[in-house]
Amino acid sequence: MTSGGRQLSAQVFCREHPDTPLVEDYHAGDMICSLCGLVVGDRVIDVGSEWRTFSNEKNSKDNSRVGAAENPLFDGSDMSTMIATGTASDSLKDEFGKPMYRNRRTINSSDRALFTAIREINQMADRLNLPKMLVDRASTLFKQVHDSKALKGRSNDAIVSACMYIACRQEGVPRTLKEICAVSKISKKEIGRVFKLILKNLETNVDLITTGDFMSRFCSNLCLPASVQKAATHIARKAVEMDLVPGRSPISVAAAAIYMASQASEDKKTAKEIGDIAGVAEVTIRQSYKSMIPKAEELFPKDFKFYTPIDALPAN
Repeated sequence: MTSGGRQLSAQVFCREHPDTPLVEDYHAGDMICSLCGLVVGDRVIDVGSEWRTFSNEKNSKDNSRVGAAENPLFDGSDMSTMIATGTASDSLKDEFGKPMYRNRRTINSSDRALFTAIREINQMADRLNLPKMLVDRASTLFKQVHDSKALKGRSNDAIVSACMYIACRQEGVPRTLKEICAVSKISKKEIGRVFKLILKNLETNVDLITTGDFMSRFCSNLCLPASVQKAATHIARKAVEMDLVPGRSPISVAAAAIYMASQASEDKKTAKEIGDIAGVAEVTIRQSYKSMIPKAEELFPKDFKFYTPIDALPAN
């Protein structure tokens, strides 16, 4: 690679060919004359990145050495190392009288609580296979709750779990309270209580969950084909429209609809298998199914291919 424009090549040149541009050998760290091959400089320090950068913007600023991105949620923007400056006390200097590097362990309690909460949110998101977008939304919600001091005295773990639950619903990928409870250390009842308090104090809202919000994920986890998922979605929507399952949660209705569609198909699933995936008791699924089965003929889509006829489906 020719490096005639570098400051080093302006200082070092070939004695025989002073006007010839030099070539830098990155592997050996040498500056070589491109005409006669004479090594005119060695031990050249490469100030580039230690790794390859795959970027099309060759003229853009190289940000590979500036550390991690700043986090605007923290008062100090980050949790990095700092160096003492100014006329500080001797406790901030080393034995030679020079400024001493110190880790920012003396961060205020607010930032420490926020740092712990964000770490917990990231761990929960990893267990639930949620994207970073949801982590950012949940972290922002926790920051708003923490700064408002509206829930002072409540467990931070409960607030974190509730923020994750709200973030999932606001981003259109809702998770059940049981799923959130499974990856946290807080009870379902406490998460629900804090969830309501956050909505009230932040004056925010979430969309009502529907049976369709969970259908795709439940059917995928049960390894059911698309035809069964389509039928279950249709059954659940029609059951709600016909008011066949009043007072039942959308999750229970979705589980019952999957049970009905699978029983009519070749890929049959038991109520227990569906309940384990949906987090619904087997008896709850059967009760919802019992309310829906009398109108089964009206619930199934017209183009559904029955492997088991409606009159042969389980009564409960």
